[in-house]
Amino acid sequence: MKIKDIMSKNVLTLKENHSLKSAAELFFEKQIDGVPIINKKGKMVGLLTKSHIINAYLNDTDQLEPVKNHMTKDIVTVKKNDSPDVTCSKPFGRWPVVDEKGNICGMLTKSDLVKGFYDYNKEIIEKLTKILESTRNAIVAVNSEGIIEIFNKAASEIIEIDKEIALGSPIENIVPHTGLPEILNTGKEEIAQKLKIGDKVVISNRNPLYKDDKIIGAVGIFQDISDLETISEELDYSQNLNRELDTIIEAISDGLYITDGKGYTTRINSTYEEISGIKSEEVIGKHMKELVDEGYYSESVTLHVLKERKAVTITHEIRTGVEVMVTGTPVFDDEGNIVRVVTTVRDMKKLSMMRKELAETKKLTARYYNELKKLRAQQFEAEDIIIESQKMEEIVDLAIRLGNFNSTVLITGESGSGKEIVGKIIHKATNLKENKGSFIKVNCGAIPENLLESELFGYEKGAFTGANKKGKPGLFELAEDGTLLLDEIGEMPIQLQVKLLRAIQEREIYRVGGTDPIKISTRIIAATNKELKKEVADGNFREDLFYRLNVVPIHVPSLRERKEEITPMVRHFLHKCNKKFSTNKKIAGSLLNFFKNYDWPGNVRELKNTIERLVVMVPHEVIDIDDLEPDLLNIEDQKKAFLESIISSTDFNINRAVAELEKKMLIKAKNKFDTTRAMAELLGISQPTVVRKMKKYNL
Repeated sequence: MKIKDIMSKNVLTLKENHSLKSAAELFFEKQIDGVPIINKKGKMVGLLTKSHIINAYLNDTDQLEPVKNHMTKDIVTVKKNDSPDVTCSKPFGRWPVVDEKGNICGMLTKSDLVKGFYDYNKEIIEKLTKILESTRNAIVAVNSEGIIEIFNKAASEIIEIDKEIALGSPIENIVPHTGLPEILNTGKEEIAQKLKIGDKVVISNRNPLYKDDKIIGAVGIFQDISDLETISEELDYSQNLNRELDTIIEAISDGLYITDGKGYTTRINSTYEEISGIKSEEVIGKHMKELVDEGYYSESVTLHVLKERKAVTITHEIRTGVEVMVTGTPVFDDEGNIVRVVTTVRDMKKLSMMRKELAETKKLTARYYNELKKLRAQQFEAEDIIIESQKMEEIVDLAIRLGNFNSTVLITGESGSGKEIVGKIIHKATNLKENKGSFIKVNCGAIPENLLESELFGYEKGAFTGANKKGKPGLFELAEDGTLLLDEIGEMPIQLQVKLLRAIQEREIYRVGGTDPIKISTRIIAATNKELKKEVADGNFREDLFYRLNVVPIHVPSLRERKEEITPMVRHFLHKCNKKFSTNKKIAGSLLNFFKNYDWPGNVRELKNTIERLVVMVPHEVIDIDDLEPDLLNIEDQKKAFLESIISSTDFNINRAVAELEKKMLIKAKNKFDTTRAMAELLGISQPTVVRKMKKYNL
């Protein structure tokens, strides 16, 4: 703020030959108490104040006497660009204001100063208030008695108390454990201290406020670090992805040559340097046309890709004399522009050697195939798994390999397709090597939400009413050095997903009611029949947890996708049933053909249950297609008739109708099927939902 901002710009003046009377009339009319006196040339020569006029009146001075005889000639002026602070050292209470040339341009009075300082302080206070209210950090200040005097909007949101309630209240009544009373007592600042306010964890900086070496209060700044922790997790994830990408690029046995969308070289891997004899510093940043012109390459596949906008494979010679086969692949952005060209490079001599090695390997493969098949059958003979399709062979081989690694696995597939068996294969392959730890399965949808947390993570003694006095270990601990299969992971409540994410990331858990972390070395396998990406998009499943679970994805195909396994499965299940029930039943060819052409919506589980039901229910030795239940032959018509019969029995009260409809549908479904999964298939809902609704209606 400067004097020119607060001075009176409409300057009234009197000439030196004006009379005292005219001056008094001007003072009275304009309600002023002083004016500058100027000469004929307009230069200021003095200052006449109300005191001068009063003094002349008391001395009976002639009213027509000129003002120059009474004015003050020792004029104290201020400059328009000065700070108002200069008036503190100057006498009087009215100062003429002059510009750089000494010409009068305004008047400054004490009233102007008071109003100017008031407006200035008001503006500063408004700015400070806006700053306090706009910051995302909570700011709380107390006076020397611990009474809250400042409580900004962020403090109200973090502490969840209205500002009007907080202001004027003792800090301990509003926010216990802030540490501000201790600051008032010790006078020492505390920086970057972690506190817990309600269910939020904050970082606090607390400082004493001094005036004349005396503590007059304390201020605390509190920052909610929940967002920072999330950002930190995302940053760690991005850094891990970058490291994984770097590792993958360097681990690839082929040479990699990468350019941007304009053809400038951005990266080559060490394998490319070994194959070509060209170092990265020779080509990074150079355009492919430039490198071709300089003789590095006889031609460039990158230039072909940029022109044709599709993958191109050619052979060319490198300056070092090496002949290579290269495949360039374009990478497009969302708008269809090429942003990268990734080229894989293979040495032609090595390719020739690999062909010879491949021919020899094929011979060995043919020899080992039957032996491997026998070993598989021996290893998994206790499980209902038939390996007759290429898809299942690849899945089983992958599951066995995963036994050597403790990576998190996500198994997807329809209900009854064999996800649990794949999980057991991974576990058994692990135990073959380590020979310790249990395989524990938990259905995340079948356990009530309020019990699932304590089942998974355990609880400390006294954690809640009815808890075991000694506490209880959770399934994570019980599966130590073993495998925990989280079946139906898509049904896990969103609140528990955060704790599961921490368990996977940190490899440690906290029991319910506990404060000490427990390290775990449990392999975690998740299984679901849901499309988790869709669940993430719908907000039902955390995206970060999905990516943590989806480290190694395995999709188990439905039975209708591997129909070549139906015949051996029928024989396998029939053999087990005959052995179990001491029977000698056989399957007719017509029925076997029906089984091969049926879609099996319940997958392997439905096939197994159908075989057992037929063995038990059919009295004669040869089971034919006529022995099938009608609902298996025409299940869609059965569904339609069933639903129509239910709807026709409801009344017109919506709430009663919905409850009655649900209950009747469950009862009829229960009468038709023995398992909740079969009921769920008929009703078109999940198996956990069937379980919950049956409990609701005491069925």
